[in-house]
Amino acid sequence: MENIIEVKNLTKKFKDVVAVDNISFSIKKGEIFGFLGPNGAGKSTTIRMLTTLLRPTSGVAKLAGYDVEREQDKVREHIGLVAEKIILYPHLTARENLQFFGQLFHLSKGEIDQRAQKWLDQLHMAEWLNHRVETFSTGMKQRINIVRALLTEPDILFLDEPTLGLDPQTTNLIHEFIRELNSQGITILLTTHDMLEAEKLCQRVAIIDHGKIAACDTVENLKKVVSEKANPTLEDVFLKITGTEIRDTARKAAPQAGGRHFGPRPQRRIR
Repeated sequence: MENIIEVKNLTKKFKDVVAVDNISFSIKKGEIFGFLGPNGAGKSTTIRMLTTLLRPTSGVAKLAGYDVEREQDKVREHIGLVAEKIILYPHLTARENLQFFGQLFHLSKGEIDQRAQKWLDQLHMAEWLNHRVETFSTGMKQRINIVRALLTEPDILFLDEPTLGLDPQTTNLIHEFIRELNSQGITILLTTHDMLEAEKLCQRVAIIDHGKIAACDTVENLKKVVSEKANPTLEDVFLKITGTEIRDTARKAAPQAGGRHFGPRPQRRIR
């Protein structure tokens, strides 16, 4: 089976800090691939490079045959991103959000409605289309967020903590939806801190730690690392490889009000 993502000697430095250190791995077309790591391990930096949001310092990454640095627009045509932060405007309805983001990709209103409908039905959100997002629960927002990422009908879907903070029922629905997407040929790169989620969904898993790929294999093969247990879990593997030390990190302070606004400012109504 051909590789749809190929990463070779990828490195990202921030001044004197090496966030991602010469990593290499590949993902097969049609695979659910888990990308796991402790806080500060380089996971998010890698995803940002693969989704063209951050330029590599060195190395090469190709998605669907296109280089993430030299062919960014082509890469973006083939990917969808469900980031950890929900990318929706709360004062707009679900329909207005989908129309707004779909039009950013030059889709017609008819195309947006047609593409969204099948996903909305599967995610049990069709009846909420004309409700404002600010009235939704976290799980409802995430389901619309997933539909937003699928409007371009991507070959590769990046899912960053897709079930974080969700109730068991919504988590189960999203897990089933991920399997359904994958059965339709969509390649999925999943990042999660939920080891059980990764174990249930992923065919292969890479573990990144201190900016380096510490392990990459099937879940069953990775479990062989924990020879001292009869029936080890993926969590046992993760802790064996990365250790049990807490990885506390602090984020930079948010910009003060009145600073530069990143991203478009939508109007109240989209017609």
